Amino acid sequence: MSNRAASPRPATAGVNARTKVPRRILMSIDAVGGIWRYAMDLAQGIRESGIETVFVGYGPAPSASQRREANRIGVLEWLSVSPDWMADDEAGLDSIADRLTELSLKHAVELLHLNLPSQAVGLQLQIPIVVVSHSCVTTWFEAVRGSGLPEHWLWQKTRNRRGFDRADLVLAPSRSHAAALTRCYGQIDDLMVVHNASRSPCPRPVKECFVFAAGRWWDEGKNGVALDRAAARFRWPVAMAGACEGPCGERLAIEHAEHLGELSHDRTMALMSRAAIVVSPSLYEPFGLAALEAARSGAALVLSDIDTYRELWDGAALFADPRDPAAFAGSLERLARDTDLRAELGQSARLRSSEFTVEAQRDAMLDVYGRAMRASGRLTAAE
Repeated sequence: MSNRAASPRPATAGVNARTKVPRRILMSIDAVGGIWRYAMDLAQGIRESGIETVFVGYGPAPSASQRREANRIGVLEWLSVSPDWMADDEAGLDSIADRLTELSLKHAVELLHLNLPSQAVGLQLQIPIVVVSHSCVTTWFEAVRGSGLPEHWLWQKTRNRRGFDRADLVLAPSRSHAAALTRCYGQIDDLMVVHNASRSPCPRPVKECFVFAAGRWWDEGKNGVALDRAAARFRWPVAMAGACEGPCGERLAIEHAEHLGELSHDRTMALMSRAAIVVSPSLYEPFGLAALEAARSGAALVLSDIDTYRELWDGAALFADPRDPAAFAGSLERLARDTDLRAELGQSARLRSSEFTVEAQRDAMLDVYGRAMRASGRLTAAE
């Protein structure tokens, strides 16, 4: 596919004194996947620019440590409503608009930042709405199954389309994902790209001879089965951190790699920083935060040869066919035998990671918020 298909506009990397931004926003989150880390890091960044964040959560409840983190950065509200990808049918989402309206008025927010486009449907609020498509079942099925949605899930595509149409601005974390959205949904007005970022430290520990991978392995799109099979062909230890049982009964049995289970973010980062090689075999990644976090630690990357990873990491990683475990094992073996190549790729990955800073993301999002305020015809109350 060509990344040019969507032709999304990049957000401006920077704001000026005339940019009008909200003083308090509502940001939707969940505690299961990468949206949590994205939301916490972004909210910390915009907090330093004077914007308060009210987090509104959906789905399985956060852990005690997650609650502490969210309440340290902003205010946390949790709803007993499932995110769209966990809902049995659209009726399960009927209460979302009313609850978001209630909380928006309660906290006097001036902008909604919704991390699921479907959550914008039905909102009658007179404040700007920014939606971010971090992933969706429609583009997931295209990438993972090579098909459209099953009939009983077609409502998800329709609802996402309505969410895009309701928003003042729509964001994607990569040009590749923006292109996938355009292929699956058709033209999306005001579609922009803002890359994700990482606040994880950039340690330089002595690298150890093992391979590390992190992901929610119950998700078929993370392709843990391919990495587990590759581990059977490879002489170094392969450690896989992350849950193997999903909230809807999904399960992956890891047989050859060492399964470390679900770890805290700090523990995951500590192990990742020590690994000589970090691998991501994903079939579907709208951005791929784990690859960025590994690059910041100077690990040599072995990534699936998918459009997103080529867009972001071409020239700074080895690539392998995600549907061929032998290809992954071959790339891992090549790096295990070549110390100089590992060092070269680790340095290249670290250098590339400097393009995805929290400061750049913060400035781009401040620009997005300012654009949304202007596009909706409303300015902050301070004016």
